[in-house]
Amino acid sequence: MKQGVACITGSTDGIGRAAAFELAAAGHTVVLHGRSFERLEHTRREIEEQTGNHSIHTVLADFTDLCQVRRMADQLEKLCSVIDILINNAGVYMPRCQITTAGIETTFAVNHLAHFCLTTLLEPLLIESRTRVVNVSSVDHHSAGFSANSITGGTRYTGYQAYAFSKLCNVAFTLEHADRLRRTGVTVNTLDPGILATKLLHAGWSLQGDDVSCGAPPLLYLACSSKVADITGTYFENNHPAICSPIAHDPEIRRELWEISEEIVERNS
Repeated sequence: MKQGVACITGSTDGIGRAAAFELAAAGHTVVLHGRSFERLEHTRREIEEQTGNHSIHTVLADFTDLCQVRRMADQLEKLCSVIDILINNAGVYMPRCQITTAGIETTFAVNHLAHFCLTTLLEPLLIESRTRVVNVSSVDHHSAGFSANSITGGTRYTGYQAYAFSKLCNVAFTLEHADRLRRTGVTVNTLDPGILATKLLHAGWSLQGDDVSCGAPPLLYLACSSKVADITGTYFENNHPAICSPIAHDPEIRRELWEISEEIVERNS
């Protein structure tokens, strides 16, 4: 893929950070996102020093606050005339239920809703740019059912079920958005990046995981490889299309998730 502009959410840590280094080293203009100004600046300086690429920009937004997500979309539209790659990577694992000021369970708010808000707000630019959108999900999405009550923390809460539900939403959103953007030139795909030694993994599992650098290649495969240039609406594992939960394929569930997400975004941003 030609050198272009790549935006990565959650890119001050974990696989988002690893992907940012790889893209910068390959000569892409990279837009970093995080919720800490200090960590964003530290990451930007490190990337510039280690890669020699000075086309590194930053955007600040707390993904629990949809108003900040909307401001981030505005910033990106002013900063970027095109976005060639959008990697929706930011994620959390919350052992205890926390509710945002909008009345939304935090795992759902960060892992799905903020990305829904950002991506749909950017949609005209994405269509103009013929962007590759990569949504980071997890194999754990297979463990989730779909219940609208999970969105407000109204069901019996466990950190794992909230996480799995948010990852199911990532896949369902991917498939629905790909259908809606078919024939626009935009591709929208999703993946399980593997078991990696991220803060998120350690928050939820007693596992060591592979080094976070191992998570960058699967993201970059979907973002850059010519082999998947025309593939959209697909869930990947180990750089191969894989079977996702049949729940994510259900058109009624996908439509319900879209309508609920749209209504929350309109009400709170």
